[in-house]
Amino acid sequence: MELTTIWFLLVAVLFTGYFILEGFDFGVGMLLPVLGRDDRERRVLINTIGPVWDGNEVWLITAGGAMFAAFPEWYATLFSGFYLPLLLILLALIARGVAFEYRHKRPEATWKRRWDAAIFWGSLLPAILWGVAFANIFRGVPLDADHEYVGGLFDLLNPYALLGGLTTLGLFLTHGAVFLALKTSGDIRDRAGALAVKVGAGTAVVAVAFLAWTLTIRSSAAAVVLAVGAALALLAGLAAAKVRREGWAFTGTAVAIALAVATLFAALFPNVMPSTLDAAGTLTATNAASTPYTLKIMTWVAVVFTPIVLAYQGWTYWVFRKRIGVQNIPQH
Repeated sequence: MELTTIWFLLVAVLFTGYFILEGFDFGVGMLLPVLGRDDRERRVLINTIGPVWDGNEVWLITAGGAMFAAFPEWYATLFSGFYLPLLLILLALIARGVAFEYRHKRPEATWKRRWDAAIFWGSLLPAILWGVAFANIFRGVPLDADHEYVGGLFDLLNPYALLGGLTTLGLFLTHGAVFLALKTSGDIRDRAGALAVKVGAGTAVVAVAFLAWTLTIRSSAAAVVLAVGAALALLAGLAAAKVRREGWAFTGTAVAIALAVATLFAALFPNVMPSTLDAAGTLTATNAASTPYTLKIMTWVAVVFTPIVLAYQGWTYWVFRKRIGVQNIPQH
């Protein structure tokens, strides 16, 4: 297997890991005003992701770094052409991260409501915009012969991309609700589980429509199998959530997200950013890649350090594996 193919797969794995882990973070943030009826309940919701949310974002940083080093042409075209949506995602993530750290600094209800709003919007915007961005990467955007983006903002807001945004929004909401049912106890657990089934039913319809549309644009045998697997995993996760088997439900939604992302990458390869103007402008894993020597050095670095990072993050989840409830939150 060529190094360009290996690094295409590694970038796909990194973004898949990011969407699985940050996906439930976004879901919890969006559900904060829905499931958190008072301050103690909202603190329970925030504490479920408190020890892990920043570690989950490392996957995005690593994915961006890997794209920059392995496929600089792809990185340059993507981050220049998608400048505004990616900037909005960055600002939302900054506001959300600051909110997690500052919410508890003062006891006033107004102070906390403002930071709760930052958490909500800082979760909602990326949940939608990531779907819009990846749908456009897959569908293709106007690139000239020099691989420069020559479209405008409204070229990115096409019906397929907007459906992609609704799909990631629904998947992350469902994933987050299932995560809360898995990590909390008492009334919050009951309400989160019930909400996961309701939101998941609508999400399943939207996700199936998006994947079906995806396969009409560009497809392969592997992509079809992955898309069917994603739909089945989501339905299995919802069935498990309905009978309060939260561990299996979380596994189902996680696998559904993983296979949905894999569907896009499998159907996209060997392209990394198709051009809707001229095939000569299309970026591929070959013409967007770094030199073979660079890819070789990166591969050895990844072989050494990736297991260490995975082991550390796995240990973090193990340490904070227990459920929490309002009984664990002291009254102020």
